[in-house]
Amino acid sequence: MKLMIAGSTGLVGRHALQLALAHPGIAQVVAPVRRPAEPHPKLLAPVVDFDALPPDASWWNVDAVVCALGTTIKVAGSQDAFRRVDHDYPLAVARLAHAHGASTFVLNSAMGADAGSSIFYSRVKGEVERDLAALGFASLTLVRPGLIGGERDEFRAGERVATIVLRALHPLLPRRWRINPAERIAQAMIDAAVRAAPGRHVIASDALT
Repeated sequence: MKLMIAGSTGLVGRHALQLALAHPGIAQVVAPVRRPAEPHPKLLAPVVDFDALPPDASWWNVDAVVCALGTTIKVAGSQDAFRRVDHDYPLAVARLAHAHGASTFVLNSAMGADAGSSIFYSRVKGEVERDLAALGFASLTLVRPGLIGGERDEFRAGERVATIVLRALHPLLPRRWRINPAERIAQAMIDAAVRAAPGRHVIASDALT
C-alpha cells in the first residue's frame, strides 16, 4: 500500500514515519514537509506550503492517510493560528487525498474532542472530527490520546509539569488519565491505516497506555 503521513516531523508523526518505513506491507510513504527530509528508499517527501497545497500533484494518489498535524495555542501564537493548523490543514489534506482516491484516514485527535464544547481546544478537535466524517472516507479512525509522553523539539512547561505529576500518580490513576506514549499512539495509527476497517472508529486514551 501507499501511505501518506501528514505531520511527520512532530512527536507522534516521527514515530509513525519510522514505523511506516519499516512496515513490510507499506511499499511507499508520502510525507509532505515544510523543509527537506532525510532521504529513504521508501520515502517521498515533497516540500510544501500547507497554506497552498498543490491540488494536482501525483503524490496525492495514496491508499491511506495518517494525520498527526497539530500544535498548541501558545506555539501557534493565537486561536486563529491554532485552528488553521489543527483544523484547516488536516481537512485540506483529507479533501485532496480523498479526491485522488484515498479511502482511509486516521487522525491524531485528543481526549475530550467535542464540537459542542465550551473549551476552545476541545471544540476545534471536535469540529475537525466532524468535518472529516462528512468527507465520506470508507474507513475513518479518530485516535484520542490524553497527555502525550515523549521528547518534543520545543519545550512545553505545562506538559512537563503534568508529565511529572502523572508519572508519580500512575499506579493510582484510571487508565484513561495515564500518559499515552507517542510510540503507542503512532503504532495505533499505523495499525488502523493498514487494517482499514470499514466505518468510523474511535481509539480512546485508555487503549493507548
